[in-house]
Formats: sequence, structure tokens, C-alpha cells
Amino acid sequence: MKPINGHTEIAGVIGNPIGHTLSPAIHNMLAEETGYDLAYAAFPVGTGRLEKAIEGAFALGIKGLNITVPYKQDVIPLLCDIDPLAAKIGAVNTLVRCEGGYKGYNTDMPGLLRAFKRDGVDIKDEDIIVLGAGGVARAVVMLLEENGAKSVTIINRNGDRAEDLAGAVNSIAGRNFARPLSIGSYNMLPGDERYIVIQATSVGMSPDTDKAVIEDPEFYKRVKTGYDLIFNPKVTRFMELCSSAGADSFNGSRMLLYQGIIAYEYWTGMSVSDELADRVYEKVFA
Repeated sequence: MKPINGHTEIAGVIGNPIGHTLSPAIHNMLAEETGYDLAYAAFPVGTGRLEKAIEGAFALGIKGLNITVPYKQDVIPLLCDIDPLAAKIGAVNTLVRCEGGYKGYNTDMPGLLRAFKRDGVDIKDEDIIVLGAGGVARAVVMLLEENGAKSVTIINRNGDRAEDLAGAVNSIAGRNFARPLSIGSYNMLPGDERYIVIQATSVGMSPDTDKAVIEDPEFYKRVKTGYDLIFNPKVTRFMELCSSAGADSFNGSRMLLYQGIIAYEYWTGMSVSDELADRVYEKVFA
């Protein structure tokens, strides 16, 4: 690893808790591989201290920050500018230093799009199912609408939240793109086609790895590709059910990788090749 000196630029990730993060491993390897003089660290920020942390980071000359839970919405009022995609999604996970403060971006969703492409998942003109109706699901549905998906069915335990999300997305899109479906009504999916299904909840995340939003094997007969945004464990219960029904399945590790790569590209002005991305992936997620 290149020695840190007086010219080394600093970046990092802010969250609470933060000890589990893989971002330092991703970014420090990118810096080493590209020869960019940057060091990346994790900064735990306790409840109520986010504003002071952002002000302090700017005062210290920190080049950029990633923002993770629980601060992706709370950071927005503290920015000097926000990218239109991040504003539409309503969440920021990357800060880029500019004059007078930080500009906020959302690299999670562009990262997911690049992960889809690298994993060979084509969303164009597809009818897609999204499991969940929280902030992550909203961002996913907006991404799908902007990138050529035909339609989205939002399935959620709370049917009212699914209806609210579908209504909000359709209002922004100016068309009937999303439709809600309660979790007990998935047998009402029309026709007999198989769907790309994106799992956008925290159900099945470590340590509760034996759970899935939908357990019924009949549902998984309608899945042709399952994409779980969880990356720990590597194989989730949702993925196991997809595979048992003969569907391809993926976890969220490439999304995590590419959201970090896009942030790195913003900070450095560099372009990271898929070959380098694959090397980082093998080292960090092996």
C-alpha cells in the first residue's frame, strides 16, 4: 500500500454503526491499483452529530464521503447542492467536495444498474417484480422506470405502503408504470410469464438468514431471475428458493462494489474498467 503523506487526499464513510463496512477495502484497493494518492477510512457518527461531522469533514479538507444508514436522508439539508437523481430518489450516499460544501449524489442505483449489466441481467422492456416498499424499493422502482423496464409490480406486506409507493412513482413518471399488490395476493399475477424479481427488503439479512419475504415455492415458479440486494449472507433464503425453482439468482455484492466505484470515479475523475472491478470483487468478496 502506498505510504500516506502530506499530499494524500482523504475520503471515508459515515454511518452508525459502521464496523461492518467493506467500503475501506474497496476504495483503498482502487486507490492502490490506479495509483491515486487517496486513503479511505470509516467514521462512526453518533446520533445527533451528523451536522457537526459534515462541517468538520469540510473544514478538514476531506475530499469525499460515503453516507450509509441511518443518514442517507438526514444529510440532504446539510448539502450545498444535490444531483437531480438523488433528489428524485430522496436519498444521498455520496458527497463530493465543491466550493462551499458538499454536493450529494446517489450512486446506489447507478451501481445497481452497472451490476445488472455485469451480471447479464437485462431489464429493458421487462415486467419486473419488486419485493418491498421502503426507501430502497422506491429507489429501485425509479431506476427501473428511468432505464426502460416495461412495468413494475410492487409486492409488500403492508398493502397501503405498496399503494402509496406505486402512486408516487406513477405521479413522477407521468404514466401507469407501477402497480401495488399485497403479499397475500401474488397468485393474482396475470398470465404465466416468469419475472425478474428484485428483493429490496432487509428480510434474510444476517443474522436472520433463514427468512424470506415470500416462502411459498409456488411464487418462485414465476421467477426467471432473482436479484437480492442483500450481500450478507452470500446466498440468502430468497436466492435458495429462486434456485430451487430453476431461476438464476444473484446477491447485492456487485451493487455494493459498483456504488463504491462510481463514488471513486466522482472523487478522482478516473474511469474504472470492468477488469479492475472484477479484481476488486474477487479480493473483497471472495
